[in-house]
Amino acid sequence: MKRHTLPVVLVLIAALLLAACASPAAAPAPSAPASGAAAKSAAPAQFKVAIVMPSAITDAAFSQSMYEALLAVQKEMGGADKLKIVYSENQFNVPNAAAAIRDYASQGNNLVIAHGTQYGNSLQEVARDFPEVSFAWGTATDTFSDKGLKNVFAYQAQAEEGGYVLGVLAALTSKSGVLGVAGPVEAGDAKLYVDGFKKGAEQAKQGIKVNVTYTGSFSDVSLMSAAAETHIKAGADMLTGSSQSVVGAIGAAKDKKALWFGTQWDQTSLAPETVAASQVYDWVPTVKDMIASHTKGEKGGKVYTLTLKNAGLKIVYNSKVTVPDAAKKAADQAAQDIAAGKIKP
Repeated sequence: MKRHTLPVVLVLIAALLLAACASPAAAPAPSAPASGAAAKSAAPAQFKVAIVMPSAITDAAFSQSMYEALLAVQKEMGGADKLKIVYSENQFNVPNAAAAIRDYASQGNNLVIAHGTQYGNSLQEVARDFPEVSFAWGTATDTFSDKGLKNVFAYQAQAEEGGYVLGVLAALTSKSGVLGVAGPVEAGDAKLYVDGFKKGAEQAKQGIKVNVTYTGSFSDVSLMSAAAETHIKAGADMLTGSSQSVVGAIGAAKDKKALWFGTQWDQTSLAPETVAASQVYDWVPTVKDMIASHTKGEKGGKVYTLTLKNAGLKIVYNSKVTVPDAAKKAADQAAQDIAAGKIKP
């Protein structure tokens, strides 16, 4: 048995040497991951948006108009995995809002929206410290490019356009010939809306009386309610106003059986038997373009404007409130003429 061991061992060694010298076999192609962590790592990064607002996300006015736009874009993009939204509401105190804007910029958000003209100075300071973050504010037209900033968007609404249309509708619906307007602060889109409403009413009906007051506050509901009651006592049967505080005026209109014409958001839900029509701000295209621009490396420098022509402004009628056919027809014609450039509110 021992005499046969050496030849066998030599044969085995030779076989091993031949195997070692042979070319290695090609590795099998890796299979594409169907799911799990590998699939997630290949997916596009999540876009993060933060927004600071002066009032509640359910104010049926300025803040809700932008918040609902963000939700609509989030749904269109595929949900929270694609677009993350964080927000701070009721930030009317500017120093607190400024702190929130800075915090959001430092937390890795791609876009920080300061939804209020009162935030302009704060945003300008923070934007300078975070050049890779895009910022936006409105309603405004200044991107601070003259200050050397390249990461700020601005947006505005030509609110006088819808104001003009609703002024026509209110004037031709009124039986008393007196309209009441309760504005917050005589600035920004609030003033534009009030001016447009007054002009539309006066051009639609000769001799119509339009009483205008400003409360001096965007948030004081009691002042807005008092202003509406004063207008009603003066004979107004049609009322309008702007800002998140109009809930007070709408309540007064409801109690006294006057009709209300809203702006910024569809305010029908606040008083379904009182709100005749509303001008609605649609910020969806604006938000989408800001996200697309940031993704392409354009951090700011654009100004966006809502108009009737680009459908950023929409007139929404309440089917539960009846207005004369002639009034609605005249209002619709005014909207068409404004979009065509025939009327300049």
